[in-house]
Amino acid sequence: MSNKTRKVLRLSGSDVTHFLQGLVTNDVDRLADGIVYTALLTPQGKYRADFFLVPDGDDVLIDVQEDLAAALAQVLGMYKLRSDVIIAETDITVTRGVGETPERAFADPRHASLGWRGYHGQPDQDVDWDALRVAACVPQTGVELTPDTFILEAGFERLNGVDYKKGCYVGQEVTARMKHKTELRKGLATVGISGSAPVGTEIKAGDKTAGTLFTQSGSQAIAYLRFDRATGDMSAETATVTYSG
Repeated sequence: MSNKTRKVLRLSGSDVTHFLQGLVTNDVDRLADGIVYTALLTPQGKYRADFFLVPDGDDVLIDVQEDLAAALAQVLGMYKLRSDVIIAETDITVTRGVGETPERAFADPRHASLGWRGYHGQPDQDVDWDALRVAACVPQTGVELTPDTFILEAGFERLNGVDYKKGCYVGQEVTARMKHKTELRKGLATVGISGSAPVGTEIKAGDKTAGTLFTQSGSQAIAYLRFDRATGDMSAETATVTYSG
């Protein structure tokens, strides 16, 4: 069973590494060591897409959520101008699993609990990925990661998705400013939850808005919180939410 929610693009040409280095949040030179998790931002520093860069000989594969693939290819095409870069769709399927990483697969760079990602027909495993994501507070494209997201509030530093020493990229100025200001006042966190509520439910602390509820798995969930208000028992409709900080 392959991961049908992902699409793999292939970038080839002599300028691929240089081209990507000026666009994405992570250091593309890390491809020499394996897979790289990264994002493309708007010039205003907000999330546009997150994806994995995967070395494949002289080419680079982009493992991206399927519903973002066409728009991502279009944006990359707009930026490439006269660069020697060819962007093509592939029929490569993405497989995932936990345990020992198979040959020619790659350990997921975001968190050790997320296992490995394969691109060469490795057998897919039936795993409760939401449970692992929630426990490790790993955001999902289109759920916790939206066009309003600032990646540092989404934990990209902890998830090995941003590099502060690589130089300029689209949205870098805003990201660097957030990094070097005082501690983040808002962001994603794993919370405890008793009961359930739909994704997007407002979390209240008394009569004040304290955040938004996202993916739930059992007694835990990912929430976007205002940390100064996220104290004591909070509510999301009829569910009780707790945050230990």
